[in-house]
Amino acid sequence: MKILFETPRLQLRTFAASDDKFILELLNTPSWLQYIGDRQIRTLADAQRYIMNNLLRLYAEQGYGAWVVVLKETNAPIGICGLFKRKYLDQPDLGFAFLPEAEGKGYAYEAAAATLEYTRKELALPYLFAITQQDNHRSVRLLTRSGFTLQGTILPPGEAEELMLFNIALGL
Repeated sequence: MKILFETPRLQLRTFAASDDKFILELLNTPSWLQYIGDRQIRTLADAQRYIMNNLLRLYAEQGYGAWVVVLKETNAPIGICGLFKRKYLDQPDLGFAFLPEAEGKGYAYEAAAATLEYTRKELALPYLFAITQQDNHRSVRLLTRSGFTLQGTILPPGEAEELMLFNIALGL
């Protein structure tokens, strides 16, 4: 695992196979299941496969992906934040999810702001998207506070529900 960047309270680093317990917990939280979906991660072995086949693969294929958000004070993983490339969008989108005990403390905003700065400086992307379900009010507030602008809605291929589509120019 490699620390990519940090904030006063957080470090954002790459995933490792040893993050299996964290992934098992995060992917089974009520908010993950409601707003992102059930990935059928029920065991540590499932979590390790998910890390290897999804998260680590993105680093190799794209040079970026989702990163573990670690609380500096305790070195405990509390969430994920990062970039996802979807076939139906021409630029990556920002995604994030946090454990329930880390919600409402400003960590998601802090991680998102640092991710935007890293993307601007290190990846030199001109803009990013973000997508969220229309009833995910916390994500909508975070995206708006982070400088994203609502563009409308989008119906991803194979999906039944339209998602809100946001974007942000990164000032290149």
